[in-house]
Amino acid sequence: MEIKIIDIPKIENPEGNIAVIENDTISFDIKRVYYLFDVPSSAKRGGHAHKKLNQILIALSGSFDVVLKDGNSTEKITLNKPDKGLVITNNLWRELENFSSGAVCLVLASEVFNEEDYIRDYDDFVSYVNSNSLSI
Repeated sequence: MEIKIIDIPKIENPEGNIAVIENDTISFDIKRVYYLFDVPSSAKRGGHAHKKLNQILIALSGSFDVVLKDGNSTEKITLNKPDKGLVITNNLWRELENFSSGAVCLVLASEVFNEEDYIRDYDDFVSYVNSNSLSI
């Protein structure tokens, strides 16, 4: 599983930094933007995969863990810097957990919401990934 963290360009200033996301910052056109906030520390978000959609997750405030699974291996990444983005490609299972107080997770998505793009059961995800790897 290839994990990719991108640097969000920032302009440093003693009065406060500015992070800038423009066309050359990410590898896809942004078709949907949303953010998670007021998530209790004991809650888990995500728990699904996408067939087509790609995402970038950014911890705008606070921190949280992202658990990624490809059907064979598992990786846990802690996001806690607003100038770093985690790229999550399609066909990866994702779970978000361990939210700090005041954490805000910004999500930049390559597609608009489409329920048919979701795989919401982990066993179905493993079957889907295994059947697609056999057809390549």
